Amino acid sequence: MSHIRFVAAGSALALTLLVSGCGAEVGQDDAASASDKVTVDRCGEPVPYRVPQRAVAYEGGSADKLFSLGLTEHVHGYVMPPANPPVSESPWASEYAKVKMLSDDLLNKELVVEAKSDFVVAGWNSGFSDQRGITPKILDKLGVQSFLHTESCYNYPGFPQKVTPFKALYSDLERLGRIFRVEERADRVVAGLKKRVAAVEKKAPRSGERVPVFLYDSGTDQPSTAGSQVPPNDIIKSAGGRNIFEGLDERWTQVNWEAVAKAEPEVVIVFDYGDRPAEKKIEFLKKSPHTKDLPAVRKNNFFVLDYNEGISGPRNVDGLEKFGKYLRELKR
Repeated sequence: MSHIRFVAAGSALALTLLVSGCGAEVGQDDAASASDKVTVDRCGEPVPYRVPQRAVAYEGGSADKLFSLGLTEHVHGYVMPPANPPVSESPWASEYAKVKMLSDDLLNKELVVEAKSDFVVAGWNSGFSDQRGITPKILDKLGVQSFLHTESCYNYPGFPQKVTPFKALYSDLERLGRIFRVEERADRVVAGLKKRVAAVEKKAPRSGERVPVFLYDSGTDQPSTAGSQVPPNDIIKSAGGRNIFEGLDERWTQVNWEAVAKAEPEVVIVFDYGDRPAEKKIEFLKKSPHTKDLPAVRKNNFFVLDYNEGISGPRNVDGLEKFGKYLRELKR
């Protein structure tokens, strides 16, 4: 299959002007018929979209959302920083193989321009960043469309949105379905995910108090963990557990070891990514004076959550099903 793509005339001209340094303002598509656009919210802000033909996805969650909707032919390539597990482990490994790996570093404006991309999918403060000079507003001025994960909108300036993580996932798939004009496919995918989530919730342990769960992301002096606004919170809740930091109205956040110890977690979810694998994190928790006496650590109750099961994407439900099974078999 050929993967040569053609961008819309307005975007192509805008990118050419950027590279040549002309500095002309974008607006070349103003005369085009409005009928070829559909308006979809981007972190609460209505944005008109044409059907993208050269999408760039940042990290596994973004690419998985596109591939799950059957949009491989619209994807030019992906950017996959080292923290991400190999794409060969993805349920959509065959789709990754059909598109280009553009970089194993962070997302940047130059990469998008060089790829002649007409659509970028990423999260706020991960792929998109004020500090690194690549934001939806900057891309708008270049004629490049962009899509923000709803889950990350909680931190997005100007148009704050607060949606529970699983609902945010469903919303993303539905919005992408509208942008790419595959609404029926998106509805089927979302319905399938909801059915799987409901099946886990139905089997969740119901006797006694919910199992207190601590998600360990990283950190030695201070641990980084999951607040209520990221997918692991919904994974824990739907599986029948209780995130000990569900009261923190945050996404990924730092806490202190005293708060962890006070909560007495019976299970530790170890978030597995980067150059410090889960085994090393578990070894630290078993030796650290802050954590070695936690109920979960004493009983060796560790559950490893893959990176792409913990960031927003359809693999959240894979992580939920695995953790649901783990909790059902847990001896308290």
